[in-house]
Amino acid sequence: MKLSIDRKHYERAEKLLVWNTLKDVLNGKVIPNWIGESECFWYQRDINTDSKQFIVVDPIRRIKKEAFDHEKLAKALSHSIGKPFTSYDLPFDSFSYLKNEHSIQFSIEETSWLCNLHQYECKMLETNKKILPHEICSPDGDWTVFTKDHNLYLRNLNTKEVKTLTIDGEPYYDYGSQPEASTSAIFERLYQQQPPPVALWSPNSKKIVSHRLDQRKVRTLHLLQYVPQNQAGEPEAHAYRYPLVGDKYVPLIEFYIFDIEKGSAIQVDFDPIISGMVSPLTEYSQTAFWTEDSNSFYFLNFSRDYRVVQFILVDSETGKARILLEEQSDSFIFTDLYNLGFGAVNIRWINKSNDFIWHSERDGWSHLYLYDGNTGQLKNRITSGEWGVRQIISVDEEKEWLYFTAGGRESDRDPYLQHLYRVRFDGTELMLLTPEDAEHDVFISPNNTYFVDTYSRVDLPPQTILRKTDGSFVCNLEKANVERLMEKGYSIPKRFKVKAADGVTDLYGILIQPANLTKNKKYPVLDSFYGGPQLTHTPKKFTWGGEFIEGPVDFTGGAQAFAQLGFAVLIMDGRGTPYRSKSFHDYSNGNLERAAGLEDHVAALKQLTQRFPFLDKNSVGIYGESGGGYGAARAILSYPETYKVAVAGCGNHDQRYYLAFWGERFQGMYDPELYKEQDNTLLVSRLKGKLLLVTGDMDDNVHPSLTIRMVHALTKANKDFDLMILPNRHHGIGADVYYIRRRWDYFVQHLLKVEPPKEYSIKDPMYPG
Repeated sequence: MKLSIDRKHYERAEKLLVWNTLKDVLNGKVIPNWIGESECFWYQRDINTDSKQFIVVDPIRRIKKEAFDHEKLAKALSHSIGKPFTSYDLPFDSFSYLKNEHSIQFSIEETSWLCNLHQYECKMLETNKKILPHEICSPDGDWTVFTKDHNLYLRNLNTKEVKTLTIDGEPYYDYGSQPEASTSAIFERLYQQQPPPVALWSPNSKKIVSHRLDQRKVRTLHLLQYVPQNQAGEPEAHAYRYPLVGDKYVPLIEFYIFDIEKGSAIQVDFDPIISGMVSPLTEYSQTAFWTEDSNSFYFLNFSRDYRVVQFILVDSETGKARILLEEQSDSFIFTDLYNLGFGAVNIRWINKSNDFIWHSERDGWSHLYLYDGNTGQLKNRITSGEWGVRQIISVDEEKEWLYFTAGGRESDRDPYLQHLYRVRFDGTELMLLTPEDAEHDVFISPNNTYFVDTYSRVDLPPQTILRKTDGSFVCNLEKANVERLMEKGYSIPKRFKVKAADGVTDLYGILIQPANLTKNKKYPVLDSFYGGPQLTHTPKKFTWGGEFIEGPVDFTGGAQAFAQLGFAVLIMDGRGTPYRSKSFHDYSNGNLERAAGLEDHVAALKQLTQRFPFLDKNSVGIYGESGGGYGAARAILSYPETYKVAVAGCGNHDQRYYLAFWGERFQGMYDPELYKEQDNTLLVSRLKGKLLLVTGDMDDNVHPSLTIRMVHALTKANKDFDLMILPNRHHGIGADVYYIRRRWDYFVQHLLKVEPPKEYSIKDPMYPG
């Protein structure tokens, strides 16, 4: 029977796009909101796809109940607002207990409300303390700090008075700003998004640490907007500062301490440090921190090639800085944001003893060490062994317990799965707290007595339980309901283990089977690929669209939709990626042309097509964006006998013309010979299969010129290929509905060998009209 793909297949695929599955799992994750410093917390649970309920838990008394009378509150709100609400469609998602839990406060749109939980009377609150999106509020709630005209300003939330903190800011030598090499400068400018300042309030709300950013001599790049929005038809050029590999000048920052009471500013007594891809004070990459007593702050200083890191402690009264620790490595150091996938670094100051916890891979594995904060001398190791610490979760200074997640310690388990452990500061009494063979997402109470644990795997729907921090079980909280997701045809991934190209190293991945798998039938295979050495690509937790990073994120790269179209999809992390041993990660060091273990994917495909007879080894495609775009193009050029079709989106095809902080960190400082082999344009003569290159013309992360360079090389080599340029699209083309549909079409046409439905239209979640 001849295979055909029609609109019904595309409709089923569309239903499994990430934004269409957000509500298909009920109670997939429980986020506790701790009440003050107590063990009690509330959380929001799903009743159905459109209804929610607020639950409060008292672990000591083993009480789990509704946080308030939902019916009475709905009636009170309906009366006060004049708009009908029912018990479980209340118009807020968060609240705070007040007055010994006799009242709650919540916000509806931009208005604050107070409801008495005895009489159930709701009243609107008049408040001047409205915090704007571009401001950062002080811990005591009295002040905000913001940037304007290159300078920093204070706003008193009680009096509305505005004070200047600096007056000498100027273009490209300003205060509190992000470097334009943060990879979103043009996007923010076009959409008039004013980010909050790069600033840290001291815990006592009396001081602010910020910086002055010097980009005056940094290289200027331009993007040409061919179809300007809301303007005349002529193209418009947009300039931004963006250093390339080997450039003499890169963004530099000078730290300043601002005293709110004195109105003074002190420049920290330390040479300007390199501001890399993102600022060292931002939420997702914070590398500077205050001590709890507000007397000091500390930060990390990396060498330009990331082979040296210093730990700097600064006196907040004098601005005097001293180097407490310096660590060197022959390969890139993995201590900052990349180690945690956009989280805080694994360094903590212990206020009680004036010590600090340091993270290092010096012995070949990711581990923690205790240092004397006065002398900078090592006191003792905290963790050790052939396994890796992933993230410090909490530090109990009084009882000297350290809580952290780690992977690879438990035998016969996927080494990427994170479990929660605790250990004494002196390295004794290491204890596993989450025994389930799964990925664990944990939240520890403020007093370090209890923790909420949501655990799952790609093949195990989430369950949430409450435990004490000695590991003892307290109660079940929620078990996810995935019935609606399964009804749409969701394919539960199969976990697998294969050998790398060296025939020795174990690799771990997942396989999403085609929908309606038929016995004795062959199916084409797609490799959903990412070729960057800074993160892992394979999801470990149950994933359906329930994660957000400025919008829903599909950690399977659209695999579930492809399964509906008759493809099997492979996702795997090869050698050269993090969270295993240092030597495993160092496979990428100075070898970005390996695209984070591309040859391992080729080896894995050979093993998987033997293990799963329904996989067609002669019909394999690959796709990815950014580092995945680089890898997809390199795959079809380097391994034409394996990969027949490739879609390469916004690829950084030559690291010499990408961010300095990327290439110099992972490839090394510029040397013509070192950088020669990684250039994809050198391989274009090998093209045999079908290649689609894609870029957005406003990509301020990977400049469109990198794709155009590939076009130039391919045309010079007289090769057939396809090109798609998306006007007014930035780096995140993976969420572009036209790109998604054309990617479907490309693989359907060239791997399935059938014609796709003509001009199928996917509903855009951003512009549903």
